[in-house]
Amino acid sequence: MNGNLYALSAPAADAFSDFCGGNAGSPHETCVSLAAIPGSEASFVIRDSKPEGAGKELRFTGSELDDFAAGWVRTRGLTL
Repeated sequence: MNGNLYALSAPAADAFSDFCGGNAGSPHETCVSLAAIPGSEASFVIRDSKPEGAGKELRFTGSELDDFAAGWVRTRGLTL
């Protein structure tokens, strides 16, 4: 890999896990989906389940995603 996560193949559709919140439409329209990128070490794809987000994705290394998650928990005052 040359450092470009977007150059890697996308995970299979069944590799994604959905994290769903409040439901404004169909049962899976308010989900954030996450999957590991095949062939990479600790890299991930995040996508939105809403129709407007179809085909769009964000890719992060594990450390980037960990930093985001920790910051999100901290700024939202959440506890685990």
